[in-house]
Amino acid sequence: MSARSLTGYCIFLRSSSVSWKTKKQKAMAKSSTEAEYRAMSATTSELELLQDFYILFSLPITMYCDNRTAMHIVENPVFHERTNHLRIDCRYTRDKVLERLLQTCYVRSKEQLADLMTKPLGQL
Repeated sequence: MSARSLTGYCIFLRSSSVSWKTKKQKAMAKSSTEAEYRAMSATTSELELLQDFYILFSLPITMYCDNRTAMHIVENPVFHERTNHLRIDCRYTRDKVLERLLQTCYVRSKEQLADLMTKPLGQL
């Protein structure tokens, strides 16, 4: 049985969903923060792909996240003491925030739309 985390994201243009995905992460995450950070990286990649297709977004693009520590790592380029084990390709999300192309916004877990694709549904 694999303990790898799931990456899930939904990308909206105004009120319409234009992209969504759920996928097992390639590497096992050591923490929920690392798993969330990797999901943010995957979402950033998808946003760049959509921009390459000339889909116009209002800048900065808001990325909703339910993990405050992952948001802190992305927003603070000095906070890296405990994140050296993350691959370098995951760090470009931070670069997009510093370039002001992307901003993060906290959302409570129960309001996180992407969790519909990665968490089991409760009983009715």
